[in-house]
Amino acid sequence: MTDADAFMDRLNPEMCVVTAASGEERSGCLVGFSAQCSIRPVRYAVWLSKANHTYGVARAADRLTVHLLTRDQHELAALFGGETGDRVDKFARARWRHEGEDAVVLQDAAAWFVGTVCGQLDGGDHVCFVLEPERWGTRDTQAPLLRLRDTLDIDPGHPAG
Repeated sequence: MTDADAFMDRLNPEMCVVTAASGEERSGCLVGFSAQCSIRPVRYAVWLSKANHTYGVARAADRLTVHLLTRDQHELAALFGGETGDRVDKFARARWRHEGEDAVVLQDAAAWFVGTVCGQLDGGDHVCFVLEPERWGTRDTQAPLLRLRDTLDIDPGHPAG
């Protein structure tokens, strides 16, 4: 293990599910790379793998939805992290609703926001989508949030890169 690998192993970021909708198509995936990236104006960055079905839908979408899950929602995380939209309709197995005309919200998420896509940055095998939050909601603010170590048993629907 390199020093960089050892350092990265110590990080334990919060995980989120990002959903995208474009026309009649919708998709979503478990994301480990995300963070607030500006205070004024508020901006949030999510990194989507180019290998994921969600990336293709997100490229055509005006808005993305970022969902926080709690540790007890491992099954929902496994659905969006372990299955691929190339083969499975994940939304047939999750409670969801439209938020406005062009966003999809997972109803059981602890918290969520819809953000307008302000820009994209190619980072290699992932692309950063910079979002301006515009609508949000919460359901559960007390339970511990899902973190990377809580999801290490989920085999990804696609390889990371």
